[in-house]
Amino acid sequence: MVALPALRPGEVAVCPRCQHILVKRHFRPVQRSMAFAVSALIALLMAVSFPFVSFAAFGVGEQIQLSQTATQLLSFDRPLMAILVGLTIVVLPAFYLTSVIWLQAGLLAGVPLRMSRTIARSLEHLHPWMMADVFIIGALVSLFKISGSADITLGIGFWAFCCFAIFLLMTMRSLDDDWLWFAIAGEPLAPEGTQTGQTAASQKLTACTTCDLLQRLPDKGTGFCQRCGERLRQRLSHSLQRTWALLIAACVLYIPANVYPIMHSTRLGQTQPNTIIGGVVDLINGGSWPIALIIFTASIIVPVGKILALGWLCLRVGKSSEITHRSRIRLYRIIEFIGRWSMVDVFVVAILVALIRAGNLMSITPGPAALAFALVVILTMLAAISFDPRLIWDKPSEQSNQAFKDPLHE
Repeated sequence: MVALPALRPGEVAVCPRCQHILVKRHFRPVQRSMAFAVSALIALLMAVSFPFVSFAAFGVGEQIQLSQTATQLLSFDRPLMAILVGLTIVVLPAFYLTSVIWLQAGLLAGVPLRMSRTIARSLEHLHPWMMADVFIIGALVSLFKISGSADITLGIGFWAFCCFAIFLLMTMRSLDDDWLWFAIAGEPLAPEGTQTGQTAASQKLTACTTCDLLQRLPDKGTGFCQRCGERLRQRLSHSLQRTWALLIAACVLYIPANVYPIMHSTRLGQTQPNTIIGGVVDLINGGSWPIALIIFTASIIVPVGKILALGWLCLRVGKSSEITHRSRIRLYRIIEFIGRWSMVDVFVVAILVALIRAGNLMSITPGPAALAFALVVILTMLAAISFDPRLIWDKPSEQSNQAFKDPLHE
């Protein structure tokens, strides 16, 4: 339990136990996030309206727009991949930006607009699924791979999308969730008798995982946040079992993701399957060590490391000293951050499929491993979300009572 002091713009509040930043105040928070969100939305509209990239090889040229990186996958009967690409690079970021503008417009007017609480609640869940920055890396990798055999021209849409990715990141960093919820719905006083320096669980209290409001749990062990409506639990029910199930499913899918080709390359009538490892080897043989290192890290090291690290965290719940607890919570935050970067390979396939469509002369088609690998990334991200990091700090006796109980059946 921590009592936050009054913070001025530019000041931060840090957790005394794990040194994680709890709150960071900004100067003119409404105007700041509004400016970034409007700029990002304008850049996104330009990115989808103007040509993204074009190439020319063997007398044949092709020009694509950003939307074609998703829609072109539909022509190869890959609707799930098309939906995934479209959602992560355009739809969800656009919804996020319009939501921020909606919320801040109400605060500028002095009266929160309709649905403000519901919209603010949804913003917290969108962060890991917006991958504009990952898509930029995927675009650069894919263009570098074909730059030796084709003339590449970057269009206005590409540069607009780069600006969009930067402004989107600045928008997310400019939002002060603590201040935002206080401005929208106020902040009731802490429950009577709350003592700082002690854990919330020992006082039968919990903080909402969405708006961070501290409140007392009902006797049945579950309820709903009085400020944002999110479901309240002292610990996520069956957290470890769900995490293990998702990790095992990811391990199973990781086998076909590496055994089967992630794409098929056709050049002068000859078709060659390309696996993830095979693509890395080809890049090394071609002298492209930096690109090979990026692909190897994103497609091999990150997913395997994430599975092993999450499995280790599950096994070590409730054990060792508080010093190792701090190390584990840092490891968990690293896992949360790096998980989505494995999507680089999926975006590379989407861009190359849309861009290179010259039939038997030169073309690329998606392979069965592309969907399997995308599902591995999604499952590992869901596994990190389903793992309750509060279990890291629980004592063994508390962990055995909380991690495996379902409050709905108490």
